[in-house]
Amino acid sequence: MLQLLDVRSMSDREAARCVPRAEFDVEHAVEQVRPIVAAVAERGLEALQEFSLSFDRVVPASVRVPSEVIEAAADALDPALREAFEESIRRRRAVCELAEREQERHCVELAPGARVSQRIVPVGRVGLYVPGGLAPLASSVIMNVVPAQVAGVGSIALASPPQRDHDGWPHPTILAVCHLLGVDEVYAVGGAQAIAMFAHGVDGVCEKVDMVTGPGNIYVVAAKRLLRGLVGIDSEAGPTEIAILADETANPAYVAADLISQAEHDPQAASVLVTESEALIDDVRDELVAQVAATKHHERVTTALTGRQSAFVLVRDLGQGLAVVNAYGAEHLEVQTRDAAAVADRVTSAGAIFVGDHAPVSLGDYSAGSTHVLPTAGCACHSSGLSVRSFMKAVHVIDYTAEALLDLADGVEAFALAEDLPGHAAAITVRRPTTGAIDD
Repeated sequence: MLQLLDVRSMSDREAARCVPRAEFDVEHAVEQVRPIVAAVAERGLEALQEFSLSFDRVVPASVRVPSEVIEAAADALDPALREAFEESIRRRRAVCELAEREQERHCVELAPGARVSQRIVPVGRVGLYVPGGLAPLASSVIMNVVPAQVAGVGSIALASPPQRDHDGWPHPTILAVCHLLGVDEVYAVGGAQAIAMFAHGVDGVCEKVDMVTGPGNIYVVAAKRLLRGLVGIDSEAGPTEIAILADETANPAYVAADLISQAEHDPQAASVLVTESEALIDDVRDELVAQVAATKHHERVTTALTGRQSAFVLVRDLGQGLAVVNAYGAEHLEVQTRDAAAVADRVTSAGAIFVGDHAPVSLGDYSAGSTHVLPTAGCACHSSGLSVRSFMKAVHVIDYTAEALLDLADGVEAFALAEDLPGHAAAITVRRPTTGAIDD
């Protein structure tokens, strides 16, 4: 099933570099989506309809989903599923609201009359993308919408691919969650063309947004890269990843199930077990054989687990294991060891950390209260998951009195002249009392 990488004889630095990843050539995909993005910018609705027919094999009756269709999807929900959605929303909102309370306005008085404050303001309008290909990710609606709402974003639009099996509308569970969250601006548009629609705007259909967030395939990622700067983006998310740091106390059945849970997302998904226990590897391998055979998407799962991006990594001890997972920077990291909480405290790079036997990644995907829009491809070393903060901007407000400015004038003028920017210095000098009174 998974390849075995024995790194016990390597230095920690060498071992940390040996875990492979899936090939994900975004630059090549950028050239493929460039004409799609250009067509949407130039021809608007006509291009959106052409691409719907070409890629999704259906053209919706309207690009914007009617409110009655969204409401009907919610009305048709199974009560148990509706309850699950509502509980997921409640928990995610509770975590987001705690984060929002921490976003206070800070003000520092550096000297009498010299104040600098930081004001936190939300992004004005965002476009949220929700995939609908191999899996209709209704959970991604929650993960994108809730933090944007808590941040105070005033205008939220959402796009998801049209589905032939659902009259050209996005998947009903996606529409139902939109209704539960009060989002009524929903578009039946998928792929790179959805990102282009958000970034450029389409006359009579969709206004331009300030920021685009949400996961997607390589073409969605490529469109984000191409349009970054015209709009803000959350990240360039690659194939999903799970790494499990485990010792001989781990339950092999749990470990195998968790590796499979991410492998069923995508044939390029990465499932990695890092352990010092050869016995655990043997037991997990046996569990995988049995569990993969029984799972619905066994072909997709098998492709992912046998790919170059998935592996058993045999380390000599927990310290080397930590070096490996910190260098790998997995999107999802599970710690299934003795004293798992203490071990998790030593992790410095992961999108999200799941501690102990009873916190599988699936919990975070749906209802833990955490985000599941997380950095991939090792970006956890510098980036964070989608949160309230992702939808907010920090603006410095500088408020100096005449006296406070005069107190710094000599230094600022000297600084400006040292950089050969005399105009900068003059903007201070003109405010001196001798050249024009400095007034409050």
